[in-house]
Amino acid sequence: MPVEPLGSRSLTVGAVDPNPLSQLSTAPHDAERVESCLLETVRIEGDDYLTEIASHLIKAGGKRQRPLLTAAAAATGLPDGVPVSDDVIRGGVAVELVQVGSLYHDDVMDEAQIRRQVSSVNARWGNLRAILAGDFLLAKASEIAASLGTDVAGLLATTIGELCKGQVAELQTLYDLERTEQQYFPSIAGKTASLFAAATRIGGIVGGFERPIVDRLTEFGRQYGMAFQVIDDILDVVATDEQLGKPAGKDMLEGVYSLPVIHTLATSEHGPQLKELLDGGLSSDDRLDAIAIVRDGPGVDSAYAVAEGFVAEARTQLDGVSANAAAVAMADTAQHLLDSVRELRPTG
Repeated sequence: MPVEPLGSRSLTVGAVDPNPLSQLSTAPHDAERVESCLLETVRIEGDDYLTEIASHLIKAGGKRQRPLLTAAAAATGLPDGVPVSDDVIRGGVAVELVQVGSLYHDDVMDEAQIRRQVSSVNARWGNLRAILAGDFLLAKASEIAASLGTDVAGLLATTIGELCKGQVAELQTLYDLERTEQQYFPSIAGKTASLFAAATRIGGIVGGFERPIVDRLTEFGRQYGMAFQVIDDILDVVATDEQLGKPAGKDMLEGVYSLPVIHTLATSEHGPQLKELLDGGLSSDDRLDAIAIVRDGPGVDSAYAVAEGFVAEARTQLDGVSANAAAVAMADTAQHLLDSVRELRPTG
């Protein structure tokens, strides 16, 4: 399931400062440009019905981390305060459309009823229309990418393929108590990190940077995306239902055993208890007990250490790219991932 950071699964669960990306002087204007471009892109002249379905989750709101990262990546090559080009904004919008389109499909697979605090598209219009609307969003993303050149078009096509591969890899290990890190990491690299990598790479490509800088920006996005997913998986077991806007432990209920669970299952003290609850699928009645086992064991801390490693590598990638405000904000927003969950980690 592609991670959803923009609404119900907010990564700012803890009492931390706003995301540093939003503090850039150009960020408010860039955010307005992104929203305007998103809505204009999915508006179909003479077809209010498809326009309503295609824009449903866009209008529900979101933090737009991926397009803002595209803008920030391009801005690392500009003087502080200088806005990025319209093409950079459009490149970020293409990435966001892939993300939103994947959520339409994801909600069909999960039979989800709520997304971003509103009815999911499948719940309101049915599975067939949700699938087709998701396909429409992917098509509009591809249309934008093609207008930005063959490099961007090829990158977006590859990224969509990586998303599918990551999702299939996850499906192959559903309810698998023997799932390993070697299976987990390639899955999240595809379903989450690839889209962040595409966002920052597009910023570099459209920004006209030399290949070594584009590659560093890409790797920043990839490492950031890996940390993003690990932190999101930690939040699933340390945050409350109210903080998440959904049942905590939902991944375990759906048979998705993420890094904190994998590490907990591998321990001799807590593993057998958790395995007994998960064997045959976790029941709703046992959900809180399973969460407590994971919280009390070493799995959360060890997963957090992994996320720290990804964040450190992401920040390292910006060395030699730039030292301007955009680069600093990108480095700080990676650190922000860790800060967002630090206060919620169990202590003992």
